[in-house]
Amino acid sequence: MGRSRPRRETDTSSDEFEFDHGTSRPSVVTFLAALVPNALARRAVSVSVATDQGVYERDDPVEITVEFKNRLPVPVELPTAGQRRWGWRVDGDLEASDERRYTRSRPATFDFRGGERKRVSVTWNGRLERTADGRHESVVPEPGEYEVRAFVATREKRTRPGDSTMITIR
Repeated sequence: MGRSRPRRETDTSSDEFEFDHGTSRPSVVTFLAALVPNALARRAVSVSVATDQGVYERDDPVEITVEFKNRLPVPVELPTAGQRRWGWRVDGDLEASDERRYTRSRPATFDFRGGERKRVSVTWNGRLERTADGRHESVVPEPGEYEVRAFVATREKRTRPGDSTMITIR
């Protein structure tokens, strides 16, 4: 027996902060966010990254805390090239790995209410993931200094909001 009413399609996706991005009616807030140009929105969102300490022993986990802040009193939307809204790197390797990461190429937005702060913590296991000749290995980094960087995954890499800090592995 068929359905008496057509099924409504809804997008119940949420970002990594568990904010729902449903298909609700446009509001004054979404209207205001649409008025902020992308270039201004990129400058309005600040990123800060910190680690739980500055010096680590080899193979110790590193707690990374990233904070995003909309410095404007109005909402902003940052367009992203794919479904990844933000990321972190260790010495240029996304999530401390040279493996290719696949995310849906469908564009998304990283949305902020006026003055909103978002904070997230991730734990890097202290190892570098390496792939070569079809093999995968987890490598303990050599002693030295390493850059930990966090960023918003906007299309414009040169003007991408981000921050970095240095850690020492001994």
